[in-house]
Amino acid sequence: MLVLKRKENEKIRIGNDIVLTVVRTRSDRVRIGIEAPTDIQIRRGELNAKVTEANLQGASGVETVTRKKSPWQDDRKTLLRR
Repeated sequence: MLVLKRKENEKIRIGNDIVLTVVRTRSDRVRIGIEAPTDIQIRRGELNAKVTEANLQGASGVETVTRKKSPWQDDRKTLLRR
């Protein structure tokens, strides 16, 4: 693993097509902007593990993963109707 130090607004380029930008740092959190082609999937690590698990379970014919309803989903639908 390559570990780099970056300050806010500094960039890291991966290959020719991907650019990571440190947008903001606060205490124990870092906000990162990612510029990449639309054909490249970008997922947070914890979501990637869930997607992989769901794919494996789906391939075996057993579905045990349930999707939680977003608390903002109803509000968004209401706003779109206005």
